[in-house]
Amino acid sequence: MRPLPDESDGVTTGTGPGGNVPVRKCILSGDREPRGSLIRLALSPDGEVLPDVRAKAPGRGAWIGVGRIALDVAVAKGKLKGALARSFRSGAIVVPADLGQRVADQLQRAALDRLGLEARAGRLVTGAERIEAAARSGKAHLLLHAADAGADGTRKLDQALRVGRAREGSGDRGLALPVGRTILGLALGRENVVHVAMTDPDAARRVRDALDRWLQFIGPEPDLKPCETAPQGASALPGAVGMAEDDATEGY
Repeated sequence: MRPLPDESDGVTTGTGPGGNVPVRKCILSGDREPRGSLIRLALSPDGEVLPDVRAKAPGRGAWIGVGRIALDVAVAKGKLKGALARSFRSGAIVVPADLGQRVADQLQRAALDRLGLEARAGRLVTGAERIEAAARSGKAHLLLHAADAGADGTRKLDQALRVGRAREGSGDRGLALPVGRTILGLALGRENVVHVAMTDPDAARRVRDALDRWLQFIGPEPDLKPCETAPQGASALPGAVGMAEDDATEGY
C-alpha cells in the first residue's frame, strides 16, 4: 500500500552509529518528529478514528504530536476532523468526542504492560527494603512511586537513590506515577506494590520511554484518591487497538 504524504514514510533522521529512525509529521502542528514520540491514529472499517499507539493496526494512518488538552480542543472545534479528512482523503470520518481519553487509556496500558513484561523477566524489584538496598548499591536505574505512596517512604527511597548515584553527582529521585498501588500491583501481578526499582539499564530505558509518552500526553493530573481501585488488570484497560507484546514491528 502506498503511504500517504502526511505520514512522511520516506523521511529519516540520523541517530548516530546505530542507524536511522523514521520521522512523521503531526497533522495538527505540522512539526516533524521521530515516529516514537508521536501517536498514530487509524480508521476502523466503519470510518471511526481510533488511537493506535503501537502503530500496528493495518491500513493508512495519521500522526499527532500534541498533548491531551490540545487534542481535546482540536476535536471539539473540528480541527482534527478536517486534518484527518485531508490525510485520509475522505470526508466520511467519525471522530469520537472522547478520543483524548482513549489515547490516554492506550498509553497507560502500553506503559503498564511494559512494566509487567519486565517484571516477568525479573528485571525489577519491589518491597521497600529490597529497593533501598538496590538503590544504595547503585543498582537502581529507575525508581517509581505509586500515586498514593507515603511521603516518608518516598523520601527515604529517593535519598537511597541519590546515595547510590553520588559518584556521578546525580540528584535523581523517583518518578511519581499517576496511578495508585492497586493498578500498579495489577500490572505487575503482585499485591500492594507501592514502589518499583528497575535493576536492568535496558529495561529501565524501555519503561522510561513508555512512561514518557504517556505522561507527556496526559500532562498534569489532579491528585488521586488515597486508595485507588480498579475492576480489571492493566492488560484489560480500555481503548486497545492492535495491541501486542512485541512492539518492534514497523508501523505505517
